[in-house]
Amino acid sequence: MISVIIPAYNHERFIGAAIESVLGQTWTDLELIVIDDGSTDRTGAIVQGYRDSRLSYFYQENQDAFNTINRGLGLARGDFVAILNSDDVYALNRFEQLVEKQRQTGAQCLFTDVIPISDSGVVFDDPAFGWNLWHQKNRKFFNECGDLYTAFLKGNFMVTTSNLFMTAEAVKKVGPFCSLRYLHDYDFIFRMMLSFPDKVHYVQDEKLLYYRIHSGNTLGEAAIAGREQDKVVIRKYLLARVPEEIQGMVSAGTDRLVELERELFDIRNAQQQPVLPGIKKQIATLIRSISTRITS
Repeated sequence: MISVIIPAYNHERFIGAAIESVLGQTWTDLELIVIDDGSTDRTGAIVQGYRDSRLSYFYQENQDAFNTINRGLGLARGDFVAILNSDDVYALNRFEQLVEKQRQTGAQCLFTDVIPISDSGVVFDDPAFGWNLWHQKNRKFFNECGDLYTAFLKGNFMVTTSNLFMTAEAVKKVGPFCSLRYLHDYDFIFRMMLSFPDKVHYVQDEKLLYYRIHSGNTLGEAAIAGREQDKVVIRKYLLARVPEEIQGMVSAGTDRLVELERELFDIRNAQQQPVLPGIKKQIATLIRSISTRITS
């Protein structure tokens, strides 16, 4: 049996399609656990409108996605566990395909390629679309380097929590999702790879998940916070694969590279600004100060 967890929050427009993509699977031996994380729209009413003995609905005060998923993991009874964000959609043969792949390979965790869609369900199939360029760059790097862990340091080509398909054994060993608001899936897949080397499989030739890209979701505060968390996750799991005796050296070197990027940005930005008579001396002082830091 497969346990599917849907953490839901204010997705009345999308929750129906998500639920139907689970209940309509060609693999029918499953349970669906929907946890409503304090929605203030009609999400809860829509979920409770479905009449299927495999579906269970739970409501809680808002606790954020990672806590909601962790609650679902505690309720799951299946041999396999999957997570579906309430705005994403499964291909209807996803579980049938992944169970077969798991039986063939003995993998503890599998994920597939994805199909990006808009709010209205239109597929973003233009190769020049920004998200597609980012995703294909990450896929290309994986195919060139041939190592899953190394490729994940370059970018999260699993894309989303919705792409995880795991054994219950793996979930138990890896433990709960961490408290990173935007990148709990990225942290989780690194821990999965560390816990089960060579048992995490990328089914890259199958597109079995529709990933919804909302208008404007790459802008604003989330874009900044997400990238700050990205730095923390990459640094942590880069060092996790480095022998302990040289971790300090690698840490110092990577930190310095980040500092240099900031300093180069400051210099270039200062040089490109129009030089007014009253501030020429101040800019010269700034450049000398930055130059001193670089050479020190």
